[in-house]
Order: sequence, then C-alpha cells, then structure tokens
Amino acid sequence: MKNLSVLKSKSTLRFLGVQIILALFIFSAGKASAQSHAMAKDPDVIGRWDITIEKDGKSLPSWLEVQKSGTHTLIGRYTYAFGSARPISQVMTNSGKYSFSIPPQWEEGTRNMDFEFEVDGNAIKGTMVYTDGKSYNFTGVRAPSLVRTKAPVWGQPIRLFNGKDTKGWHTDGKNQWVVEGGILRSKKSGANLITDKKFNDFKLHIEFRYKQGSNSGVYLRGRYEIQVIDTKSGEPEPINNQFSSVYGFLPPNKMMAKNAGEWQSYDITLVGRLITIVANGTMVICRQEIPGLTGGAIDSKEGEPGPLLIQGDHGPIDYRNIIITPAK
Repeated sequence: MKNLSVLKSKSTLRFLGVQIILALFIFSAGKASAQSHAMAKDPDVIGRWDITIEKDGKSLPSWLEVQKSGTHTLIGRYTYAFGSARPISQVMTNSGKYSFSIPPQWEEGTRNMDFEFEVDGNAIKGTMVYTDGKSYNFTGVRAPSLVRTKAPVWGQPIRLFNGKDTKGWHTDGKNQWVVEGGILRSKKSGANLITDKKFNDFKLHIEFRYKQGSNSGVYLRGRYEIQVIDTKSGEPEPINNQFSSVYGFLPPNKMMAKNAGEWQSYDITLVGRLITIVANGTMVICRQEIPGLTGGAIDSKEGEPGPLLIQGDHGPIDYRNIIITPAK
C-alpha cells in the first residue's frame, strides 16, 4: 500500500509539472504574440492627405483619407477637384506602393479613376488615370490637425460687403456680379466671388436668397463649402449635400430651409476644423470636425488662412449683410 501511495504521489507531481510547463509555454507564447502585435506599426499611408494634381496646366486641389478596417484591410475617402467625398472600398498595397480605384461621380465618361502612389514619411506622390484614360501626376503632404489649444479671442466685426459695390472682392473669371439696392446679386451662372482678405478662425454672419431650383455655396477659407441650395423644393431630409450641410461631409441635424424667394441666414463659427452652423436661428451643426477639403476648393493648403468664396456658377443667387469677426 505504501509503494502504491508513493507511486500516486510521483504521478501527481509529474502531472502538475506538465501542467505548469504547459501554462508557462502558453503564457510565454501569448506574451510574445502580444509584444509582436504591440510592435507592429500601422503603415504610414494611414491618415489624411492634402493633394495637388497637375492636370492640363492647372493645379487641382484634392484630398485623401486612408483608414484601417479590422486587422489589415485599408479603406478610405477621396475628394477630387469637384464633387463630394466618395468612399474607397479598399486601398491595395503591393511592393511598397498603394493603389485604389473609384467610379466617376460628376466627371465625364464611364471609366474609373485609378490612383497609384508611394508614401515617404509625410509626403505622398503618384499618378492618377482620369476618366479620359490620360495619366496625371500628383503630390501631397499629410494634412494638418488644426487643433487649437486655446479658446479664440474675437476681434472686431468686419462688414465684407459695403452694400454699394464689390470693393474688397475679386472674381475667378468674367464678373457677372452686380449690386442693386444694397443686394449683391449674381443673376446668372458665372464666376465665383472671392474676398481679397484671407482669414483663419472666425465667426461669419451671411444672408442669402435663391430662386426655386437654384444653388450656391459659401466656402470657408476657400476650402470648405457650406451648401446653399433650394432644398425645400427638392430633398427635405437632412443629408450631407443639401441646405446647411458641409458639402459631402456633415449633414445638419435638422432641416431649417425656408421656401425659395425668402431671405435666409447662416451664422457660422470656424475654429481650426471645428464648425458650428446656425441656420435661420437654429443650431444644426455643433462643433463638428471638418475632415478635409470639399470639392471646388481653391487650393489644398489647409494649414494656411484663406478667403471667403461665394459660389456663382450654379444659378441665380442674392447675398447681403456679410459680416465676419476674425479671431485675434
């Protein structure tokens, strides 16, 4: 009986020893896996990029965002020189190069737009094959965060439109803007109107009136379009390309559009990338982040001050009482 008891004890010890060794192996393997996972670095392509495309003698502003979906798949969004940000289902990688393809939006033709590029730290360069089948080069830099560490101190309000003429403004084409009865008017589609002065952070009050079916927009720093459009006669739901939206990015939380022919107003605060919009007296966007450029931006230099741009190429539009209060 004694020998049997000793054998059982030795057997138990051997079993416990095996269990301890197995547990240590599992722990070590798990720790090594965790360390390996912790050491794995996301590819440099992840992030937001301000891009400039050289096309037919023009420098076209553009914007790209790349994100990681799950453990390894890359997805994103892209804004071309016009139109809204559109989704990228997958950004492919091969031998240090990246590529994606997106279908046309407002571009002519039915061919996809194909992009291939390389990333070197905070710089990006590559080629775009447009819907016409031609290839164009582009370069870009990592977009700035525009995070402000202090609350703004507001300066004195500036009346940008004097009610008499377009002094302090210029156009990007043949000027069709006129002043009648204290109202700034574009009676037909034509050039955009741009302030001579540039601004960084500011508060803006602006009033406008459009005809049924007409369309305009107010570009903050010349890069972020706040949509001005006859939504009441069109789509009434708050989506990101209708009245009071940041075009292609941020929808209003409530549709406050009035009927065509009525005077309406926006009160906009822009600090860094954070925007608040009050449409006709109701806050519809509250301190939301603008991710990047909207279509129609004047350039891709997001870190710099920019002008106020009023879109005049989409139909008749009237403006008045344009007052900006810049941060000091």
